[in-house]
Amino acid sequence: MAIYGKPMLFSVALLVAAPAAAQSVASPDGRVTVTLGTNEADQPTYTVAVAGRPVIAPSTLGLEFERYAKLANGLRPTATSHSQGTDRYTLSAGKVAAVVDRYNQIVVRFAERDGQRRRLDLVVRAYDTGVALRYAIPRQPNLTSLRLANELTQFAFAGDYACTGLNLGRFDTGHEGEYDPVRASAIRPHHLYELPLVCETDKGGPTIAIAEAAVENWPAMYLTGTETGATGVAARLSPRPDDPAIAVNLDVGDGVVSPWRVVMIAPIAGKLIENTLLTSLNPAPNGDFSWVKPGKTAWDWWSGPMLAGVPKAGSNAATQRGFIDFAASLGLPYMMVDEGWYINSGGGGTLYPGADPTVPVAEIDLPGLVSYARGKGVGLILWMHWQLLDRDMEKILSFVAAAGVKGIKVDFMNRDDQTMIAFYHRLAAATAQHRLLLDLHGATHPWGMTRAWPNYLTQEGVLGAEYNKWTKRITPRHNITLAYTRMLAGPIDYTPGGYRNHTPETFAIAATGPQTQTTRAAELAKYVVYESPLQSVADTPDAYRGQPGLDFLAAVPATWDETRFLTGSIGESIAIARRRGDRWYIGAMTDTARRMTIPLSFLKPGRHGVRLWGDGAAPTDVAASSSTVQADDTLTLDLAAAGGAAAIIAPLR
Repeated sequence: MAIYGKPMLFSVALLVAAPAAAQSVASPDGRVTVTLGTNEADQPTYTVAVAGRPVIAPSTLGLEFERYAKLANGLRPTATSHSQGTDRYTLSAGKVAAVVDRYNQIVVRFAERDGQRRRLDLVVRAYDTGVALRYAIPRQPNLTSLRLANELTQFAFAGDYACTGLNLGRFDTGHEGEYDPVRASAIRPHHLYELPLVCETDKGGPTIAIAEAAVENWPAMYLTGTETGATGVAARLSPRPDDPAIAVNLDVGDGVVSPWRVVMIAPIAGKLIENTLLTSLNPAPNGDFSWVKPGKTAWDWWSGPMLAGVPKAGSNAATQRGFIDFAASLGLPYMMVDEGWYINSGGGGTLYPGADPTVPVAEIDLPGLVSYARGKGVGLILWMHWQLLDRDMEKILSFVAAAGVKGIKVDFMNRDDQTMIAFYHRLAAATAQHRLLLDLHGATHPWGMTRAWPNYLTQEGVLGAEYNKWTKRITPRHNITLAYTRMLAGPIDYTPGGYRNHTPETFAIAATGPQTQTTRAAELAKYVVYESPLQSVADTPDAYRGQPGLDFLAAVPATWDETRFLTGSIGESIAIARRRGDRWYIGAMTDTARRMTIPLSFLKPGRHGVRLWGDGAAPTDVAASSSTVQADDTLTLDLAAAGGAAAIIAPLR
């Protein structure tokens, strides 16, 4: 059974001859039911119901080979097995420290009635918080290799759902854009939607998010409108750049499994933020990762760079030492040195001839800089272009590890085809071997891989704060929507912390010394709202020096023991509580001015002290206050337009 996923902690399996009748599996709490059957063409289908209400209507399954050949029609079920299991594990970094996800599983084995009699197994899990399914192709004489053009996976909706998604329109992209409202019936076959796609079902029904997990030896999945005209979406796989007619090229060998296709389910959209299915569906880590230390990092790129007292701030020792000093003063464990530190870098996505991360520029004494940072209790993280690592990964990683560097930030992949996914896995394994942290920019959406490789702390694939330097697209509504959409897939390296705060009406584009369209309290709130175990403190040290809110930036963690959605709605507002140890941290953000009243029932009995950083009279002002509360109290937050609030709640001894 290893082909169908990681070993289960307990299982009861029975293999029997299966009739043609539909087969069902229900979640442990009985509310979520998945039913597998076939249509009139003997093509496998599935449906999903929540509390008896259809959420996913009959949806087709199957594989499409090159030149339109299929493994889909004319299939008959030959056997079925049922089992139960529990995903029980800990995370060294993420939204929670410990996970317990129980599931019931069904495996239905299909074979073609005629012709080559090829076999295809469908593996389906029903959790209390969603469902997951994957294809398994067993070893067989008539199917020794896979050259797939696409999957025939469909997510047909039981109604015209109100969805929120990012229509990229192309495969070669950094996955940076706005998640906009769209009716399911308006999603067309020529669209190309990023994962996750979040859809609120009929009134009173649950909210779902379509995502994927455990992507390996396979390309990433996108969503398009269905060719059949059914309301819903269908899978579209990223094609191989070396052979665009196909997306997957694999030897079947002893068996092949696809990634998990996941439908996350919650009563309301905000509760999806608590969902842990994507990490649960990934394999457990193999090896010692006790050396992985999440934390916040100073960053020399976003601000311009600019640094008082350094006339030519940039890739030189004076600038880096200034940022290291700032990181040390705030207790940040890391300082990120962006592009320009090695010879012939500085071209952004353009790779200049002769670029070499093993040869720092003359202005950077890398061993000396590492030693200086180490003396301040700060570790260095270095930026580099992905193509250089693809060419000579071992040489580069050996060099930076020997220099005492703590991690790397890798940029501009802008692809997620099968070969690029293989690069992600190869790089995660190699950096783990060298005990280096990993941050991917110019990357695709996450799929829970941070569980398998705990050193892989965060990734971009988001329209983040860098866009404040050249556009007006980073609006309060966009920032809030990200928490309900892109962040559901995994860590989000948005790079918050801009301290030149304005409203959307007064915001002006500036490449050096960039501004934000949100208040300072909203920027502080992002450190709680956005999940990123390597969280950036993006602005220049000069912007922070002597300013309010710095005490919160120093105190807020980058990884959490527990996460709870409190209140809000997509694009309008959000409030999240996250716990680290015995302290709770609250982050709230809004588009328009509003009052939030937050129950504190998640607190343990006894008195707790509250420190609150809220909106002041001007966008750069912070109204700080202290109070005492207990679990049966509420916390009232008065948020300005484009504003927010951050709070720390700790038990009183």
